[in-house]
Amino acid sequence: MATATLTIDLDALINNWRALDAQTEVTTAAVVKADGYGLGADRVARALMRAGVTRFFVAAAEEGASLRQAIGPDPEINIFGGHMRGDTDMISDMNLTPMLNSVDQIVRHVEALPAHPFGVQLDTGMNRLGLEASEWDAVKALVLQRGPTLIMSHLACADEPEHPMNPRQLAAFKEMTDGLDVPRSLAATGGILLGDDYHFDLTRPGVGLYGGMPFVDATPVASLRLPVIQVRDVAEGESVGYGNAWIAERDSKVATLAAGYADGILRAMSGKVATFAGEDRCPLIGRISMDLIGIDVTDLSDIPREVELLGQHQSVDTLADAAGTIGYEILTSMGQRYQRRYKFS
Repeated sequence: MATATLTIDLDALINNWRALDAQTEVTTAAVVKADGYGLGADRVARALMRAGVTRFFVAAAEEGASLRQAIGPDPEINIFGGHMRGDTDMISDMNLTPMLNSVDQIVRHVEALPAHPFGVQLDTGMNRLGLEASEWDAVKALVLQRGPTLIMSHLACADEPEHPMNPRQLAAFKEMTDGLDVPRSLAATGGILLGDDYHFDLTRPGVGLYGGMPFVDATPVASLRLPVIQVRDVAEGESVGYGNAWIAERDSKVATLAAGYADGILRAMSGKVATFAGEDRCPLIGRISMDLIGIDVTDLSDIPREVELLGQHQSVDTLADAAGTIGYEILTSMGQRYQRRYKFS
């Protein structure tokens, strides 16, 4: 079967990082968890290093170990998930810096790796990861005595600038950390866009690097082209695909594409988005199946060899809206069957 092509523009990625970095006067790290938001953490991180990034964040120690092997010994690799049971050797051997999230993790880290660097994550209202205010008060003296590299928290509603949760979390973070001689971090992509009050000493952009909202000025990074396998004539009244979900209202020409929900093209997009042959719009018709998609090419003068689903005409957030989800899920669902091409000048 012909192979769909996912193109990752590393120049665009770097431009997005530089644009976010220019909005602050502090250190700008980069989040490359979930295999660089589905685009390849090794290639993404090495490109960002050429742009000057020295600090990365991933979700788990296993991701950190893979990244360390890809980028070498020098950059700092921070683990949002902290120091989990069974991670000690990996954290030590790969020189990873866990963001400790609980009293149990602090005890585990101090006992197992007393001289190894660590940071601390505080819960300022998201109720997901981190120490609550009472827990922080109980262990603060012990933690500070051991010199954490960073104190961080995470905003729940940063993609909604007017949401009252943002100033509420900012106030809680300041109350828990003001006056401490430790670098602080609160802002990911959305937090950067909220302004200077949220920047502190380090920012951690993630989705904005990859062309996603809420960074409206981001340059698209990923584009996806799907090959045409077959074209057939469909008479008025005939159906296409599973469940007779699309019935031709005129004599039509239908192309079948080599991709489907096994490649991260979510079934919920069925009938709600289009592909593009040059500037010509070719709607998806019928249900997206595991490996195949139908599109209406009736109005084209020439049948293309491939069409664009993601790229110049349609962003990850456009696809996400059609599927009732978010751009993060579109990016991280990109299938492993795609032929991946990296552009870098």
